[in-house]
This record gives sequence, structure tokens and C-alpha cells, in this order.
Amino acid sequence: MTWQIMPRFESYEQARREFEWALPDRYNPATDFLRKHDDPERVALRYENPDGPSANLTFRDLDDRSDRLAAALAALGIEAGDRVGVVVPQKPENPVTHLANWKLGAVSVPLTVLFGRDALEYRLVDSEAKAVVVDPAVRDEIDAISDACPDLEHVVELGSNVEGDAHAFDDLVASEKPGIDVYDSTPETPSAIMYTSGSTGPPKGVLHSHALWLGRAAAAYNYFDQGLHDATLWTPADWAWGAALGGTLFAALHHGCTIVGWPREDFDPEDVFDFMARHGVTKAFMPPTALRMLMSVENPTEKYDLALETLAAVGEPLTPEILDWVDETFDDVPVNEFYGQTELNLVVGNSSNWFEAQPGSMGKPLPGYDVAVVDQETRERLPTGEPGELAVRPDDDRVFFDEYWGLPEKTANKRLDGDWFLTDDIVMQDDEGYLWFVSRADDVILTSGYRVGPMEVEKAILRHPNVEQAGVVGVPDETRGEAIQAYVQPTSDAFDEETLRTEIEDLVRDRLAAYEYPRHIEFVDELPTTSTGKIRRLDLREESEK
Repeated sequence: MTWQIMPRFESYEQARREFEWALPDRYNPATDFLRKHDDPERVALRYENPDGPSANLTFRDLDDRSDRLAAALAALGIEAGDRVGVVVPQKPENPVTHLANWKLGAVSVPLTVLFGRDALEYRLVDSEAKAVVVDPAVRDEIDAISDACPDLEHVVELGSNVEGDAHAFDDLVASEKPGIDVYDSTPETPSAIMYTSGSTGPPKGVLHSHALWLGRAAAAYNYFDQGLHDATLWTPADWAWGAALGGTLFAALHHGCTIVGWPREDFDPEDVFDFMARHGVTKAFMPPTALRMLMSVENPTEKYDLALETLAAVGEPLTPEILDWVDETFDDVPVNEFYGQTELNLVVGNSSNWFEAQPGSMGKPLPGYDVAVVDQETRERLPTGEPGELAVRPDDDRVFFDEYWGLPEKTANKRLDGDWFLTDDIVMQDDEGYLWFVSRADDVILTSGYRVGPMEVEKAILRHPNVEQAGVVGVPDETRGEAIQAYVQPTSDAFDEETLRTEIEDLVRDRLAAYEYPRHIEFVDELPTTSTGKIRRLDLREESEK
């Protein structure tokens, strides 16, 4: 390997002092991930297919396939700047599509296969996607909304001999030859639009440049304890999630190591341990919810020949119970907790090679970032030990987002004094530099590692003809961190509670995603509102705590 964004430092203090974002003048992630490595025949992606033949793909294989797909997409009229949706789980076609997009200069829109039709339609319409590459599992959903997506010209379905007007992915790849000219891009070239959870309104498209992936690769180098070149990485998280896509999949390709893909339908703890043992996974990126579920397996190190060296976690705070279980279960396997946002990057965390983690702490600022704790009203910096809003300043702001797609005012509101970015998260920093999460300043619900905006769930519930009003909040849940609680005001008193409850659950599952349906529903006569008619979620949270 000839180059990586984060060189090795002997200590955290040295890294903070000496690290610089040495972004190259010309940069395309496809070239970086596929063509710089000393051994192009090394396995880049090990794919376990639960429904058919598995495969090992080398860096050369990914380069060849993404070349062919890029040529085929170009023949369909996809050009630099066009948006292409990617609704593909942990399959080889996922990175191949992203890499093909960037070889053309197109912008990827990662979307999870867990989304229902409303969630898919909103994001494809908002991003003005010209094409979408889809897994067969979501083809029906795409067909149902295609007429409502005015910019959508092409649907590409994985496989061959697909039905209807869609293009067959395998046929497109087979129809072209490798050897295209990769788009001459820079770190500032638009790369991806990722959608926020939409806590105070509809989900916002977050436009990132190619520099995003270098920021994620640097973070991964730290939370996997500065040892990646010979590693085998895996995460159970969907590759549509930014931390999994950039912080695991593309971090692995940048550093020249192996990523394992496994498009499982559920999370069975015994199967997960068996899977990690069979593939020799050394570095695992685990949402805390996944770690909680793994705790149900007794004596996993006696039952499975595990090669784990490091665990990393992001998405929600780790509990003392999880940390104690990891410490008691595994022999010298640290779990490094990290913090980031869709708009920013992974900016705070722990790295056991550099300093000892404090249980319950988010960690320390990563090299390349400064942090401040500021008063939410005055925006003045607060003294050590006082809680306030976390603000982050990157040494090079290209590793943060460019803009909220089509929302210049909201983009401006994310910044403080130009250089600093606000997070809406309340934290406290101690005198040793550790940051401690206090609360969120917004209404986002963290459930099973996913960030869920209450407004999108409320809108889905309101589609039911027997619902007058709905309010959604998060409530504590031992397994998921938080569960979704819905307070529903029916249109009349004449309804069957169990029937309406089931219909609401099914409606949200179908329209949004399985992880977004309310696991608790309470029917009320009236919801608390402001003078302008907005739901007072603070009152609902207080009600849920009684």
C-alpha cells in the first residue's frame, strides 16, 4: 500500500500535535480504494451468500466490475453530478455501484433495504435521483413509487433476466469491458447524499464530498487501534448507514484489508459468533444493541474459535453492563466507543492503544478536530465540568458535509462563527479531556443503533383514517437502548384498540422501516400542543416516565 490518510503515531498526544489532513489535490475514492494497493489480487470482499454461492472478490475484481458497470451506466445517460440511489444490502453489488458512480463523477444516495415505500419515495424525489440500483427484495416498492419520482429514468435490479422495464445488473456488467477513464475529481467533488433522521421536520439530505471517506478512514484507523492492513473487518450494520459504509466498508478498502459481507435477515447471536469464527473476523464494528444481544450467549469463547482483536461501537452510549461483559468475556479485546453525526464525521472516541477509556465516556477529540462546550443561548464557551452543546471544528472542513441538500438556511444554522459546527447534543468535558454525553437537544430516538426522527413516524401514523393526531417519543429499552412510544388520538371513540394498534404497527413497518414502528402505543383523548398546534414532545416524554 502506497498511501493512507492517517500515519502511525506513538501516542495520542503526538497524533493531536502532528496530524494534518494532507488531502491530495486530485482524488477519486474509486482509484484510492482499488488501484493503489501493492497486491491487487488480495481479497477485498469476502461475501457469504445465505441463498446461493458465496464469493471472494479481490481489489482487481471490484475494479473490473465497477469499470463495467460505470460504462453501462454511462450508456444509459448517467453523467457527472447525477444522483444514483443504491438500495442494496451487504452484497458485492453495493460497493461496485458506489465505485462505478464515482468513476463517472455521479453522486451516490445510499438507502437501506429496510425502507418502505414512503421513505424511499421521499428520498428519491428529494435527491432528484436519475437512476436507482435495487435489491430484488425492494423491487416491488420501487415499482409502486416510480411514477411519483419525476427524475427517475432507470431502475437497475440485481441479477439477470429481470421482469418489466428494469435493467438487469448482471447483464449490464456483462455487456461492457473494463478500462474506462475515471472521472478526474478532487476531494471537494460531490460524492454522496445521506439522509438524516429528521427530528424537527422531514429528513434532510446531507451532501458530502469525496473527502468524507478519508475522514471515516482516519477514524476507523483509530477505533480499530491503528492496526488495519492485515485485518478482517465486519459489521452487522446496514451498509446504507454512514458509519458502516464509510467507517467499515470503505475504510477497509482504503487501508487495503478485507471486509466481510453477510446480508442476513435477522440477528441471531449464536449465528453471529459462528460467522465471526468461520471468517476470522479480527475487527468488528458493533452497534451497542448488537453487543447487548450477544450477551445472551454463554461462554462464547469456549464455543467458538474467535480471532477478535478489537471491537468498536457507535450510535448510542455504551452501558457499564456491556463494558463489563466485554471485559469478562474476551481476552484483552477492547471496545472503543466513538461519536459522530451524519453531517460531520466520527470526531470523538476512544483508542485503547493511546489512552485508557473511562466507562461511560464518549472519549476524547480525535486528531484533526477541536471541540468546545458552548452555552445553547449565548454560544459562549463554558468552563470545564459544565454541560452545554458540543461544537466541533475540523482542521480541514472538507471532511465535514458541504450542505443540506437544497436547504441553505439550515446549512448556515449548523455553523457557529464559520469554523465551528453545532451538534445539538449536550455534553460535559472533564479536566482530563474526556467528553461525557448528557442528553440530546433534539427529539431524535436512538433505537437498535438507528437514529429515528419522530416526525416521519408521526406522519406515517396519520395516514390511518382512524387517527386524528399522533406524537412519538423514545422510551428506555434494555435491548434496543430506546423503543418508540406513540401517543395516538383516534378520530372517535368507536374503535377496537387491539385492531387499531396492529394496523398502526403494520402501516409504519410497510411505509417506513421495520425498526421505525412503535413498539408501545397508548391511545389518548387529546395530545399536548403548543399555541401554534405543534406536538409538545417534552410533555409526552415526561408522561412516559411516570
